[in-house]
Amino acid sequence: MDSLITAAARALAASLRAWLSPSQFEQFDAEGHFDVIGSATGRKYRIQYGTSMNVYELDDTGRLKMGWCFVPQGCLVPGDVMLAQKTALETFESRALLVARRFAPFGTLRD
Repeated sequence: MDSLITAAARALAASLRAWLSPSQFEQFDAEGHFDVIGSATGRKYRIQYGTSMNVYELDDTGRLKMGWCFVPQGCLVPGDVMLAQKTALETFESRALLVARRFAPFGTLRD
């Protein structure tokens, strides 16, 4: 079982390293999330490891402002979902938010 977990972790790291900027990958590796800038508004979003309810809009001080839930169709692993969310926010933010469900942030994310 440990070898499966290790293999999955290596695959996730390889996929994210290929598609995230160096600073985003460093942030994810250290903190379990990475930040992106929306293409239409310039807002900052934090994408946490996961497949749903894992995107948060940040305020000007970096605090959680609003949660956004949107996922690609199909049964995808967390890394692929996170990359789809990154791409959506960085290229067609307005369309992504039109289909997203808003939710109040809960809990605390590491900064």
